[in-house]
Amino acid sequence: MSDQIKHECGIALIRLLKPLSYYQQKYGTALYGLNKLYLLMEKQHNRGQDGAGIATIKLDVKPGNRYISRHRAMGAKAVSEIFEYVQKKFADVQAVSPELMADTEWLKENISFTGEVLMGHLRYGTHGKNSIENCHPFLRQNNWMARNLVIAGNFNMTNVDELLEQLYELGQHPKEKSDTVTVLEKIGHFLDAENQELFDQFKKEGYSNAEITHKIADNMDVREILRRSAKTWDGGYTISGIFGHGDAFVMRDPVGIRPAFYYVDDEIVVVTSERPAIQTAFNIPFELIQEIKPGHALIVKKNGHVSEQEFHKPSPKQLSCSFERIYFSRGSDAAIYRERKQLGRLLCPQILEAVKHDFKNTVFSYIPNTAETAFYGMVEGLHKHIKDLQKKTLLNRDEKVSDQELEEMLNMAPRVEKIAIKDAKLRTFITQDADRSDMVAHVYDTTYGLIKRKEDTLVVLDDSIVRGTTLKQSILRILDRLGPKKIVVVSSAPQIRYPDCYGIDMSRMGDFVAFEAAVSLLRERDMEGVIFQTYESCKAAQRLAKGQAHNYVQNIYAPFTDQEISDKIAKIITPKDINAKVEVIFQTLDNLHVACPDHLGDWYFSGNYPTPGGNKVVNKAFMNWMEGKNQRAYV
Repeated sequence: MSDQIKHECGIALIRLLKPLSYYQQKYGTALYGLNKLYLLMEKQHNRGQDGAGIATIKLDVKPGNRYISRHRAMGAKAVSEIFEYVQKKFADVQAVSPELMADTEWLKENISFTGEVLMGHLRYGTHGKNSIENCHPFLRQNNWMARNLVIAGNFNMTNVDELLEQLYELGQHPKEKSDTVTVLEKIGHFLDAENQELFDQFKKEGYSNAEITHKIADNMDVREILRRSAKTWDGGYTISGIFGHGDAFVMRDPVGIRPAFYYVDDEIVVVTSERPAIQTAFNIPFELIQEIKPGHALIVKKNGHVSEQEFHKPSPKQLSCSFERIYFSRGSDAAIYRERKQLGRLLCPQILEAVKHDFKNTVFSYIPNTAETAFYGMVEGLHKHIKDLQKKTLLNRDEKVSDQELEEMLNMAPRVEKIAIKDAKLRTFITQDADRSDMVAHVYDTTYGLIKRKEDTLVVLDDSIVRGTTLKQSILRILDRLGPKKIVVVSSAPQIRYPDCYGIDMSRMGDFVAFEAAVSLLRERDMEGVIFQTYESCKAAQRLAKGQAHNYVQNIYAPFTDQEISDKIAKIITPKDINAKVEVIFQTLDNLHVACPDHLGDWYFSGNYPTPGGNKVVNKAFMNWMEGKNQRAYV
């Protein structure tokens, strides 16, 4: 993606099913869990450049000893800073008494983070609140062990106002208005309720308070706590949690918007946001890693029993996020790799039409590196087209083929080159707009001498186009220096038209070049009435009951074909002072579904939101744009 956007966070949960001494004996270290947590987090570092955090819980700790440990850090190097902090505790032991590093009982009793339940979180902040207090995991503490709660998640709720009102009705007074706090306090409330109900039950049966503490840990109904907590949530979420006594869970929203993968054997339970992290960290085959089903929670009891239980009725149709597949998740996942190649392959007919099937005078490339896999698929598609053409020409033609024609046909191949190279060292630190624009134009460098000036068409594949700013300010200017007669910018994703409200930082209508194009077309064609009517519909929708509002912003795009909007986008992103003609091609929505058949969540492109809160957010986002409010449409 040439326009960088922030996106959803990442989680990692590990439950060691054996005593720490087992891992010391088998793997030669009591830090087996911590080492694996570090690997899982580094392998998902693409999901967290703003901060990170870890928490661990020790099982069966004697009263008076600390059993919950947490450490968080800010910045792109947060993961390494956290584990350096933790490792120093053990390095100090190693320096003084090396033999104690093999004494798991001593380590557990004396050194923090030596626990059997481990949680990690990688954070991408959506809007500005980048402080240590906004980094997960979050704690809800209590002197009763089973009332302690630690959570970390990849989520965004669209109905925070409603959830806060419910907390007020319960008698709570949350310290701030955020979905993280509301989720923490909602689960915490029903955790307290479960504790109290069990306490009252066992008290009536004659157990002592000390005995009741253990009975609560053994009999806590985690699924019921989650069911009651999530009853009114509207959003996309994967939330991991640990109760102080040792029960752990990872819950996934009923639509399956956010991803969650897990692996279980007799030694370990592990859950992550991305499958390759588990494959790499534990050397686990692809087929042994499972996906938590929508509306289900993977629950690990303190006694080690593992189950996947339904806490919320799943939606009739799973609508997992397609952007995960196009861009956000690492392409090292075998399924994602295949899907991205297919996205590139499916673009070939449109590309060939744009270049008039002229392979001799067309160069194919990509920007940025995240588009590389789709580019491979596109190149494969071009080669297949050439083979089909060769077969048709050489085998199915009645007249004889000349030697020259035969040689040209057999030598036909797409001209594939690495044209644009991002200069990661360049920083646009100058504050004046004019100077900054000039600096931005040099963020990418090019490979010179590959384009025949004023003869060649240059095709560059991008994985998605959001704002088009980098294309206009930098990339197209740089490519124009090479002298192509035409530049065709190809997006392996469809036109991004609508904001996300489930964890990706795309929340303002004015940020989308597709929206800018549609509004420009309405104004050019004296159809501004559509804009004002849409605004009135959106305002009226704010008063409707939950679930009754539609996405009225779809009316902005309805008068135009996809091609009309693509053509307008091309004009918007074309700098005035370049010589090459610019054309823009987008993936079709139908082809997106063909390439990613199990991830049909396409609201960014279609406006078909999977939860009622989505329609509320998109209408509010349009109202904000009309009213000149540069803010997101949800808390």
